[in-house]
Amino acid sequence: MASTDPQTVDDVLSGLAGEGYLADEGLATAVFLALSMKRPLLLEGEPGVGKTEVAKALARWTGGELIRLQCYEGLDAAQALYEWDYPRQLLHLRAAEAAGAASGGVEALEGELYDERFLVRRPLLKAIDHHDGARPILLVDEIDRADDEFEAFLLEVLADYSVTVPELGTFRAEVAPIVIVTSNRTRDVHDALKRRCLYHWVEHPDLEREVAVVRSRIPGVDELLARQVAALAAELRGFGLYKPPGIAETIDWTQALLALGHSELTADSASVTLGAVLKYREDAERVRRHGLVELVDASHSRLG
Repeated sequence: MASTDPQTVDDVLSGLAGEGYLADEGLATAVFLALSMKRPLLLEGEPGVGKTEVAKALARWTGGELIRLQCYEGLDAAQALYEWDYPRQLLHLRAAEAAGAASGGVEALEGELYDERFLVRRPLLKAIDHHDGARPILLVDEIDRADDEFEAFLLEVLADYSVTVPELGTFRAEVAPIVIVTSNRTRDVHDALKRRCLYHWVEHPDLEREVAVVRSRIPGVDELLARQVAALAAELRGFGLYKPPGIAETIDWTQALLALGHSELTADSASVTLGAVLKYREDAERVRRHGLVELVDASHSRLG
């Protein structure tokens, strides 16, 4: 889609697949509608299901710049919008004074200080004030980590894609950016933001699609190993772990096994590489107490 919007959902499926992202039809439909209707897309799901990767694959496919706003507790409007480059302003002030430019008056000097050359564009303003190339992809990552106040502010920005800088005026998007908002649902996103966005819940992939993802990311990996690792990862996701493995962990686990020369997944090879897939001591201890032999056997039985 480097130059034109997709005409069908199949265009999205093939476009994302060409960038290494194997979406299911539901997700591809949500992306197609977001592009066609020029609406933000809110993706919710457990950590590791590939929500952030959607925006990255879209950026590669469309050729648009990926502009990422990582949310966190305490994030405020100034950090997301813009700030003034105070060190450069101070240098300019000192240089002007040394050159005698201050004789033009304080107001004239202040006008020079609040010039666009001293404006540092943060993600939201950068996405809105974008003039070159394809529509940028604005990724608002993990909105559930931000405060309610920031969520309300984001809703206001997304309403008309404009930002006012008091010293310079209002910046308005000539073409609305492609907006992907993600949430791990550590808290509920407000209904007002959901109404503004199209919505899709991203599930963990089924076995066949996860195997396909692993094989696309690790060229040459044996299909049997990929299937065994994907099956055991799926088994662990239903184990009530503090941090169930995502697709990235499945890929890491497969790479770890290959690095150690293992051509299949056994209880012993799983034990020595468990740190590639489980990132909390409590999770690893729980799995070991349950018994890796039993878990490996159960996962293998899923393969028939």
